[in-house]
Amino acid sequence: MKLLTYTTENSEPRLGFIHNNQVIDMEDFGEISNFPLPSSMLELIDMGYELVEELNDMVADTEPAFLKEIAYEISEVTFCAPIPKPRKNIIGIGLNYTEHVAESARTLDTTGKLPQKPIIFSKPPTTVTATNTDIIKNTKLTSQLDWEVELAVVIGKKGKYVSKADAMDYVFGYTVINDVSARDCRREGQWIVSKGQDTFAPMGPILVTKDEIENPHNLNLSLKVNGVEKQNANTKFLLFNINDLIEDLSTVFTLEAGDIIATGTPSGVGAGRDPQEWLYDGDVIEATVEGIGTITNTVRDLK
Repeated sequence: MKLLTYTTENSEPRLGFIHNNQVIDMEDFGEISNFPLPSSMLELIDMGYELVEELNDMVADTEPAFLKEIAYEISEVTFCAPIPKPRKNIIGIGLNYTEHVAESARTLDTTGKLPQKPIIFSKPPTTVTATNTDIIKNTKLTSQLDWEVELAVVIGKKGKYVSKADAMDYVFGYTVINDVSARDCRREGQWIVSKGQDTFAPMGPILVTKDEIENPHNLNLSLKVNGVEKQNANTKFLLFNINDLIEDLSTVFTLEAGDIIATGTPSGVGAGRDPQEWLYDGDVIEATVEGIGTITNTVRDLK
């Protein structure tokens, strides 16, 4: 399913899904189906991935006329982040594409050696923002604002010591994240000030359940700034793939339903360019992952 969190005029955020290029409200669909359904993404994930198959069957068995009664045109809704307020920090993975390791070594305080284990950092829930919103650049903190398109994995159930072979059983779905980074805010190798400022994790536009993605390790991802392509790669070049990450992370700490893993960015970031390039007030960033969509955000200075 293609799931979204959305609002209409004067409404609170609601859970919906896209069907025939229209938005169907999940709770309303539950009412016409006589099957109680939640109004938020986290509640749906908590109900278990198995529900997705049931929902697909229910949608297929529902008369189109009934769906039309509870449908919105996509132009009538505002997309929120799929999970507007994660329960925990987003789990970030650093230096997870070979060419990005090389470019980071040239310009940042990294060694250039390929990591032997995933490099883990985190982004607080307050970093999350939606497509078509502003990325706030606090000019008192940074003059080196940078971009990073990433495939994000959403966990579907609690897991500890998960094996690589079983890792995909713990995936609920996928979305897009732009891991916005303030390169001049790194502190003695610690990244949270660089990565963790408000609005530094644009996410969306939708959450695609795993049944819709045939192979998450063969997805094109790209990013444009003001219409000019800066990043273009494929998830097949991940150093540590999704199975590797879930095994490693679940050894360190318990993964839980609704956790979000940002799997890392390929080369082409501003810090790695010669000369280096940064984001400025009014710049428009488009981050795209194949099979999911594009998130668009505009940089705005906080002076």
